[in-house]
Amino acid sequence: MEDWMDHVPEATRNYLEGRRLDEVECIISDLPGIARGKAMPASKFARQTSFFLPNSIFFQTITGGWGEAAGTTGFTEPDMILRPDFSTARAAPWTADWTLQVIHDAFDQKGVPISMAPRNVLKHVVQLYEEQGWTPVVAPEMEFFLVARNLDPANPVHPMMGRSGRPAAARQAYSMSAVDEYGPVIDDIYDFAEAQGFEIDGITQEGGAGQVEINLRHGHPVKLADEVFYFKRLIREAALRHDCYATFMAKPIAGEPGSAMHMHHSITDTDGQNIFSGPQGGETDAFFHFIGGLQTHLPSVIALLAPYVNSYRRYVKDHAAPINLEWGRDNRTTGIRIPISEPESRRVENRLAGMDCNPYLGIAASLACGYMGLMDETRPGKSLRGEAYDGEEDIPRGLYAALDLFDANPRLHNILGSDFARVYSIVKRAEYDEFLQVISPWEREHLLLNV
Repeated sequence: MEDWMDHVPEATRNYLEGRRLDEVECIISDLPGIARGKAMPASKFARQTSFFLPNSIFFQTITGGWGEAAGTTGFTEPDMILRPDFSTARAAPWTADWTLQVIHDAFDQKGVPISMAPRNVLKHVVQLYEEQGWTPVVAPEMEFFLVARNLDPANPVHPMMGRSGRPAAARQAYSMSAVDEYGPVIDDIYDFAEAQGFEIDGITQEGGAGQVEINLRHGHPVKLADEVFYFKRLIREAALRHDCYATFMAKPIAGEPGSAMHMHHSITDTDGQNIFSGPQGGETDAFFHFIGGLQTHLPSVIALLAPYVNSYRRYVKDHAAPINLEWGRDNRTTGIRIPISEPESRRVENRLAGMDCNPYLGIAASLACGYMGLMDETRPGKSLRGEAYDGEEDIPRGLYAALDLFDANPRLHNILGSDFARVYSIVKRAEYDEFLQVISPWEREHLLLNV
């Protein structure tokens, strides 16, 4: 016990100070970003260096179905070897006993990283940057809705009941009184985050009814993806304590804006200098090449940034989500925004990803596009002045079209991992087929008696 506990973060040791650890949850992200794994007594975890899970967890759709992605060997479900990353050991403060979560990395039985594992996909993309002497830096923004309990999927989703006894109001962006309406949930989010050692950069009310945004401090892509992975569970647990749900659906409520995971990107060199800024503070070629890579290749990764049929309901003109790949300075209508900043913190914000994306895959996809732009020295189009909503749409109109673009970019597959790309496409197409088996209320209302 002492050996592995010596390697966990200080916040985790502080959480357990004077207490006896009861249980450890050994977890890994699947393709949708759901935590899969095993829980075991802490005493048993202390004696193990690894454990096993079948590789079929990466063939599973969001509904629990399966994509036929096992390959030529057939669906034999061989075991993967999962090894703990002790730096990810975090408290699970909502549990009844003293529990830690530990993220694991997946390897095959020869010790080779499993290419389908989302955390390994992101690690591989980061490695490509490191081979060039670069370190990518990201800062995600998480948007989500706090909604009333929805026990029947046939019923629409409604905003949660606020502290005043009235439903959370829409169109109250940045209102502090709106945040106060669900202050007890926010208080628990802060408390859980502190127990886990996470630093929240800020919490604001967004434009939707019961819609909240949490900003995280910038850092290493894998570390920040781990934090988003953990935060999704943390926020859900905080909401459940107060008789409501937290949802990360891209578009949970009709007529309201969707929820995004905006990603801020910068890159440092071996001296820790931001390569987007020159010695005199000006914008460098690398800055423009990164933007050019996003403009050129983002269509091919929309299937990762918008992974569900619901995701495409978010890309609606004039509803706070981008509809094209224009870039602009301090312009929130563009898909690629350059925020106001000092030269040392110059960064590029990708506003296309939905909050429903897997954080490992969303960050990996965005970095892959920027990497290709840097390597190809791609020049972007002219920066846009004015509303990007006045321009043409560049976003695929649905998941199937997005998957076709994803499948047609073999160079992207090499960067993300060809086996991952194969499995992802098969699983998402299987998921789309599952969706087609469901008849919607719209179809019953307008087609049942009229066609």
